[in-house]
Amino acid sequence: MSITVIGIFKTLSLEDFELYRSQVGISIALYGGSVVRRGECAEPFWNQLNTNSFDTFVELSFPNMDDAKRWSESPEYSALLPVRERAMELTLFAVKT
Repeated sequence: MSITVIGIFKTLSLEDFELYRSQVGISIALYGGSVVRRGECAEPFWNQLNTNSFDTFVELSFPNMDDAKRWSESPEYSALLPVRERAMELTLFAVKT
């Protein structure tokens, strides 16, 4: 069963965001994943969870949950964490479909 990973985030630094974005796709592909779509978020209709504001989203696809977890814990992705921390505040979650 394929796994969809959704990220919602608030951009903090456009320069660091572009650096992160230029490198993260390579790490995703190493674990069988792909970027399905990216976009800017409009205002939410409801926010009953009282989440922090976010302005961007990404949708990833992986062959299975194990591959998605291996990517999220990989040395390749871990190397990007300092840039990611400067670039954005991120919520990342998997969706079983």
